[in-house]
Amino acid sequence: MIVKNILNNKRGNVVTIKPTADLTAAVKLLAEQRIGAVVILGADHRIVGILSERDIVRALAEHGPTALNKPVSQVMTRDVKTCTEDDSVEGLMGRMTTGKFRHMPVVQQGKLVGIVSIGDVVKNRVEEVEHEAAELRDYIRQ
Repeated sequence: MIVKNILNNKRGNVVTIKPTADLTAAVKLLAEQRIGAVVILGADHRIVGILSERDIVRALAEHGPTALNKPVSQVMTRDVKTCTEDDSVEGLMGRMTTGKFRHMPVVQQGKLVGIVSIGDVVKNRVEEVEHEAAELRDYIRQ
């Protein structure tokens, strides 16, 4: 199974925000969209960072409530790990587990085409196992 299969089952839009937006705007966006991370795009529409719930908690712990007035660029994770649509889901799961992150943007030819969460990966794996179990039951019944 490849990442493209997961993206095909998701809505196509990736929620993004500019690096100049303040943290309050980003928090509101995450809450409104009911998501755990937002991709930060620069002027050239390239990924310059990602802001996760963990980044927000870290900023609040370091700066207190004044962190909410800081631009996202001061709080985001800059070293963004990405994958492609052709990457295997198994490999992606390993990278996310090893790196201890829950969201990975998907890029093709340097452009953002989607985002995959650990929840998407787990859901995909559960569906695969259920499908395999059904096939085994059908095989045994024959």
